[in-house]
Amino acid sequence: MKNKLHFDTTLGDKAKHAFLALQKEKESIGYYALPEQDITDILEYCETIPDTIESIAVIGIGGSSLGAKAVYEFLKPVEKISRKLYFFESTDPINIKELLSKIDVHKTHFLVISKSGTTVETFAIYKYILTLQPKASSYTFITDPGSALEKYAHSINATVLHLPDNVGGRFSVLSVVGLVPLALCGINIKALLLGASNIQKSFFEYGYLHDILLKKSLFYAKNHAQYHINCLFAYSESLKYFCEWYVQLWGESLGKKQRNSAFNVGLTPIGLIGPKDQHSFLQLIMEGTRDKSVTFIQIEDFEDEVKIPETTLSHLESLDTLNGLSFSRLINMQCDSVIEALQDEENIPLDSIIIPKINAQNIGALIFYYELLTSLVGELIDVNTYDQPGVEAAKIILKKKLTTI
Repeated sequence: MKNKLHFDTTLGDKAKHAFLALQKEKESIGYYALPEQDITDILEYCETIPDTIESIAVIGIGGSSLGAKAVYEFLKPVEKISRKLYFFESTDPINIKELLSKIDVHKTHFLVISKSGTTVETFAIYKYILTLQPKASSYTFITDPGSALEKYAHSINATVLHLPDNVGGRFSVLSVVGLVPLALCGINIKALLLGASNIQKSFFEYGYLHDILLKKSLFYAKNHAQYHINCLFAYSESLKYFCEWYVQLWGESLGKKQRNSAFNVGLTPIGLIGPKDQHSFLQLIMEGTRDKSVTFIQIEDFEDEVKIPETTLSHLESLDTLNGLSFSRLINMQCDSVIEALQDEENIPLDSIIIPKINAQNIGALIFYYELLTSLVGELIDVNTYDQPGVEAAKIILKKKLTTI
């Protein structure tokens, strides 16, 4: 993975202190250890799921589903998938019925994921599906040790898997939360973790990404009052759900009151997919208020050389310049052209990430890169990156409303 910054910033004491803070966090924040974890138990668990199971369904919301969905949708077009993976993550009744129409509940294994063990959306959906498939063996529950969900699962003799200590939901994709559903679908989770491990070592062992991540996070922190909107512009449809994962990671981690002041801070995340969003959001970036930074993500080699036919269309001869061009080259030319156009504008901070090709190792690297970047920015803007009091406030109000129905 290559990352090029199209802006200048100088490292100083703040960057050094942020790096030391992350080194200290490794002692208590669990996600840092995930790339080097022993996955023997996960792989052995996956062997217990019968071959008669045709599909896997995750019942979970937010951090319980977005990460696995991002990886699955990125790899699905190019990897050999052994089972289809579905995500029940909304209480929208039409969505629930649509998903159920795609699966045979008697040939599906359900992963019910809730860190707290009491997530309202998750258990509303679970209760409904339970009426269709009441067999306890059709469910595996993933939760924190000692949660109410673990006690329930034991009461029906269902399998329980535990989250590692101190791993928050939005940082949990490389834990059992993401690895189990992905492994059950035939995705190479060893390669996924290897990609994350490479990023971890590059940063903490002063490799190529050490200065890149520090410079990028320092720029965001120094300029977060002006450039408070961060656009992730990914030039591949396969990264659509990665953008959704990034929106949660960035928004829920960085939108906070500062630890040592009463100020509300944060960087608003926006996920975009090129080239289609060139025809919607690009105009706002190009000529709108200078409050946005932009990160472009490109796939260097799509490993697909399908080409535009050598066809001439009457009255459209000017478009013959497309003839014989591969779509993979065209989409990257489109991205490069947008980058060049924005570089000609003033006060639009840009950087670009190039992924060599679509595989598990590279998406694992991209995930851990963004997790480290989030932790660095959170440290530099002085927020608690790992809590979400705003989300909890809404949950409390909902639970009160439910008791008055």
